[in-house]
Amino acid sequence: MAVRARTCGASRPDPAQKALPWPSRGSRLGPGARRPATGPPRPLALLLPPLLLLPLLAAPGASAYSFPQQHTMQHWARRLEQEIDGVMRIFGGVQQLREIYKDNRNLFEVQENEPQKLVEKVAGDIESLLDRKVQALKRLADAAENFQKAHRWQDNIKEEDIVYYDAKADAELDDPESEDVERGSKASTLRLDFVEDSNFKNKVNYSYTAVQIPTDIYKGSTVILNELNWTEALENVFMENRRQDPTLLWQVFGSATGVTRYYPATPWRAPKKIDLYDVRRRPWYIQGASSPKDMVIIVDVSGSVSGLTLKLMKTSVCEMLDTLSDDDYVNVASFNEKAQPVSCFTHLVQANVRNKKVFKEAVQGMVAKGTTGYKAGFEYAFDQLQNSNITRANCNKMIMMFTDGGEDRVQDVFEKYNWPNRTVRVFTFSVGQHNYDVTPLQWMACTNKGYYFEIPSIGAIRINTQEYLDVLGRPMVLAGKEAKQVQWTNVYEDALGLGMVVTGTLPVFNLTQDGPGEKKNQLILGVMGIDVALNDIKRLTPNYTLGANGYVFAIDLNGYVLLHPNLKPQTTNFREPVTLDFLDAELEDENKEEIRRSMIDGNKGHKQIRTLVKSLDERYIDEVTRNYTWVPIRSTNYSLGLVLPPYSTFYLQANLSDQILQVKLPISKLKDFEFLLPSSFESEGHVFIAPREYCKDLNASDNNTEFLKNFIELMEKVTPDSKQCNNFLLHNLILDTGITQQLVERVWRDQDLNTYSLLAVFAATDGGITRVFPNKAAEDWTENPEPFNASFYRRSLDNHGYVFKPPQQDALLRPLELENDTVGILVSTAVELSLGGRTLRPAVVGVKLDLEAWAEKFKVLASNRTHQDQPQKCGPNSHCEMDCEVNNEDLLCVLIDDGGFLVLSNQNHQWDQVGRFFSEVDANLMLALYNNSFYTRKESYDYQAACAPLPPGNLGAAPRGIFVPTIADFLNLAWWTSAAAWSLFQQLLYGLIYHSWFQADPAEAEGNPEVRESSCVMKQTQYYFGSVNASYNAIIDCGNCSRLFHAQRLINTNLLFVVAEKPLCSQCEAGRLLQKETHSDGPEQCELVQRPRYRRGPHICFDYNATEDTSDCGRGASFPPSLGVLVSLQLLLLLGLPPRPQPQVHAHPSRRL
Repeated sequence: MAVRARTCGASRPDPAQKALPWPSRGSRLGPGARRPATGPPRPLALLLPPLLLLPLLAAPGASAYSFPQQHTMQHWARRLEQEIDGVMRIFGGVQQLREIYKDNRNLFEVQENEPQKLVEKVAGDIESLLDRKVQALKRLADAAENFQKAHRWQDNIKEEDIVYYDAKADAELDDPESEDVERGSKASTLRLDFVEDSNFKNKVNYSYTAVQIPTDIYKGSTVILNELNWTEALENVFMENRRQDPTLLWQVFGSATGVTRYYPATPWRAPKKIDLYDVRRRPWYIQGASSPKDMVIIVDVSGSVSGLTLKLMKTSVCEMLDTLSDDDYVNVASFNEKAQPVSCFTHLVQANVRNKKVFKEAVQGMVAKGTTGYKAGFEYAFDQLQNSNITRANCNKMIMMFTDGGEDRVQDVFEKYNWPNRTVRVFTFSVGQHNYDVTPLQWMACTNKGYYFEIPSIGAIRINTQEYLDVLGRPMVLAGKEAKQVQWTNVYEDALGLGMVVTGTLPVFNLTQDGPGEKKNQLILGVMGIDVALNDIKRLTPNYTLGANGYVFAIDLNGYVLLHPNLKPQTTNFREPVTLDFLDAELEDENKEEIRRSMIDGNKGHKQIRTLVKSLDERYIDEVTRNYTWVPIRSTNYSLGLVLPPYSTFYLQANLSDQILQVKLPISKLKDFEFLLPSSFESEGHVFIAPREYCKDLNASDNNTEFLKNFIELMEKVTPDSKQCNNFLLHNLILDTGITQQLVERVWRDQDLNTYSLLAVFAATDGGITRVFPNKAAEDWTENPEPFNASFYRRSLDNHGYVFKPPQQDALLRPLELENDTVGILVSTAVELSLGGRTLRPAVVGVKLDLEAWAEKFKVLASNRTHQDQPQKCGPNSHCEMDCEVNNEDLLCVLIDDGGFLVLSNQNHQWDQVGRFFSEVDANLMLALYNNSFYTRKESYDYQAACAPLPPGNLGAAPRGIFVPTIADFLNLAWWTSAAAWSLFQQLLYGLIYHSWFQADPAEAEGNPEVRESSCVMKQTQYYFGSVNASYNAIIDCGNCSRLFHAQRLINTNLLFVVAEKPLCSQCEAGRLLQKETHSDGPEQCELVQRPRYRRGPHICFDYNATEDTSDCGRGASFPPSLGVLVSLQLLLLLGLPPRPQPQVHAHPSRRL
């Protein structure tokens, strides 16, 4: 067989690559070829007999030595396999550890995880936990309704009449620019002392409640003072609830007036900028205050809408979107002579965070032109709401219209679409300062069971874009007890620092009547809420008995995870819930879609599936078997699931009763405990213990040496059967300490690691022990001391054979410094036990290879010499094949792991690149391996990532500016009396206080002052072995410049052995495969909404009641400002004394409490 000469043509080659089988001895060996059987494993010292030299095969014009033949490279692969297996058999100690376990069979029992029983027990425990909160909620709601009913409204109430703890008082006193400090607050504000409470992660006072009032609400208004007066009585109920259930966390009453009263008292977490927190915009309040909504927002963009008014409309729409939750559906359209959606969404879509972001960005692009056409806008909205072929809320239906005014009432449209049943509510918003007659807008709202609002300036936006919830709450209030049902929220970030929580909510109704014989009041007073920390729910789930790869998870009706090991948001914005879908928390497939649907439907189930899982370090993909078992959590909207690998069906439980009976002294006197002491490390190897909660009084530490010290000190005091300790964890730790010490005694201590170029040997166990031998190797040990959180441990359990793990390197970081540090490659494998027909994997053992020494050994193993031969370089007259040792100038030989990362190379200059993705080392060759199906790619999105904020100039949406008049405007008297001037002055006044609304990122005003990053989406790409298992020869053909290569999987490992010609031509370079995580906008939302994931809304809906009184539907009058008023405003601006903004609360008569 002639070998083609390596040439480099002058013409530019086609960048496409072609992989062709390379002929071997007259035949073509393709991907399906069978490889020769392998012999028994033997280490390097016992290598195979000398190889028969292969005949010289050359082509005219080529060198007289050839690219290695197929069978030659298969022979090299067998030598590599045998060397790895031999070393692992001698030093890994898998078989010896099995024998040690069997010899100590009397010290442990084999327990079984029964998935159905486990998941039902946990679901029952969670149900009991939440039920206690439900009872507290009901007591609070009933008490609140009774207190308010008994309260006598006071028209002349004054601030000094009310005594309460203002949660923001301390922050305002510390801020010299605070308006309350400047004008002096008349309210009698309490000054409290606080004590640190670890349960709340905060300083609290259990004797008082705290009150938070939004900045844009005047604390001294009659409505607010009466609210503070009657809600004070809730204090005793809060305290009684805590007495009955000491585990209660925040108990909160969110009032429809905006007042928040919570217990226990704690100072408000003041943000950097102005505090815009309003309880009525919290996810839990919105969910508790109304039933799900189908909303269409239509915005007038006719030419009459001035620049400033259009900006007010854009801001108003964004604020309106923030009042929607994931149970709601929405679309936004603009209209003039015709209507069109502002975004790519052509129908109602779920009001989740990502869809709302699309709307907010699209709204900023609206441009005013044309004439007003209410008919076009309303017809579009009604068509959207009548579309039954899409997923939607199917409860409250409403149209929200923003306009600057008009004369048309479009009665014919309402007669056609909405009358006489009036199933769609219409809310109208008059935006900006103008002289138009607002009667038509009022009429539209009043004749369609809606409400009319005015938004003359920026300061009125927030209050008037959320008060529609009062109207939606009417049917709920009129339904009475039927509507008093506790709902549980999505996961979200607690505003007071508790972390991630869920909240049980219960609406509170106004039970008063407006007068003798009057109709029942239909106003919602607010929402009562009680928080449950996710950590408290997690404590009810088994963890260490499920093994490193078993876990419990829970989802809600939207498919969002409540519990999941992958629920780890890097940064949270408490304005929005944490919405991670189950199919985004795991790698999505059809089986998981079925499981998710069944759980949402409230069914029980069990299914074994083959699926892909991402490694803990997110570098690798493994195909594994998992057993899923799930049940609903009764009395909630949640469903609980349990995931177990087959090898975690059984687990070990230490039974140290004999030792415990013999020792009545502290645990430190138990047999085997001495091997945890640092004094034993020199002879027995260094021990890392998993930082678990072995005992309640054990002080945690991120430093494992310090944690071990704390553990040992506590064990000097604690008896083996102490009730303050978790006996399962404690006894298993001591058991594994002794078992791993016996491995040292029987195997490691008598071996010379240097002979085989090993830096260390190690064992890690389910019990939490990681033993590294010799002791000095611990100095360079960087793996997680918790085996369940160590990537090598979890991957070894999921994979048969030997798992190689090179040191992790980032392409942006400097290469490994081989001269200064001894770099090692981990090789690990699981220890599988079979005891009485029950199989389990309680430990992982392995070695750490010396990179440089094994790179040299790799060359020898992939060469044409035996151990007694000296290397002989092929030359023009030597008639031999090239090999990886002597021909490294022409031949590239590498070992690549299953993630595509370089493990070993025969090129010395590549040693410092070990651990990098191979495309960064040789892009051309890696692409060929991918194109020939040696590797498969999996792409996914991380929706929980944190990114550094972009500079203001690079933001997608520019800061919202305001209209700036010209000099000619100022000189024109007509302009001073115009609506534009009036609106501008109002804008400036409110802008002094609500400056944050003109910023591109309104969330920053409310965010945690410590936050320096924002949430973002990252695209992740992992590679894993494809379908090719056999050896394979191919040509990378780039026209006149090509390369030969051979690739072959090494059996019983996660390695691919590749031999290739070194590239000679730069023209052969092709596209580079990317593995590094990259910033992304996520999948295209416009496409995703066409195939929405399955979900179910709440099972209750209150959108209609025949007794509803719709006569209260808003009022307001537009008036031309007088010159005197304008001059007064100008003087106020010049003096720098802006008046305290009082929101335009359209106080219904029934709002008088």
